[in-house]
Amino acid sequence: MADIIIVEDNIEIGNLLSDFLEAEGFDTYLALTGEEALEIFEEDNAKLVIIDIMLPGLDGFGVCRKIRQKSNTPIIIVSARDSKEDKLNGLMLGADDYIEKPYDIDILLAKINGIFKRRYSTDEINDGNIRLDKVGRHVWVNENEITMTVKEFDLLLYMMENKGKALSKNELFNKIWGFDSESEPQTLTVHINRLREKLEEDPKNPKRLLTVWGVGYRFT
Repeated sequence: MADIIIVEDNIEIGNLLSDFLEAEGFDTYLALTGEEALEIFEEDNAKLVIIDIMLPGLDGFGVCRKIRQKSNTPIIIVSARDSKEDKLNGLMLGADDYIEKPYDIDILLAKINGIFKRRYSTDEINDGNIRLDKVGRHVWVNENEITMTVKEFDLLLYMMENKGKALSKNELFNKIWGFDSESEPQTLTVHINRLREKLEEDPKNPKRLLTVWGVGYRFT
């Protein structure tokens, strides 16, 4: 998963920003159109999206609007359009910041680091519409707190910390219930189904807690 999706149709500018952020330790994906950005975001999410406004096809405002309809992922708009109306429009659509081009790369980096520090501290895991507090043992979906049992929380935490990996049923059962547990392995399936009921928009067609046939499950 990319830490940051950069949405910029000027490939030279996009590559320069991508290379700079990669050198700072971030994984990036450069999308040249708004449509490409939304496709990648839908498949893989991201921790931050940096959007130019003037794009071919769907413009940056449209990208911001569509992301904000389903996710609270931080968004920074970076644009040469510097009118008050554009800035207000971007912020009203849900952007977390609006930076004018040309910008000071150190200021942009400071804003990015600030977002990551506030939103992705070691005590919390934020992934799309799911936020998990490891210390307080709270879980929010679309900013609504969800009640979970101890094992449900432990199972979700382990899967989120291993996002994208196909985890075998044996690994999950032994990690959460222990090798010497008297519980039946079938209890894992029960807990996965309960988590789907609490996390998924359509539990019968899950998009986050996926079954990997013949192996186990994957959080995506």
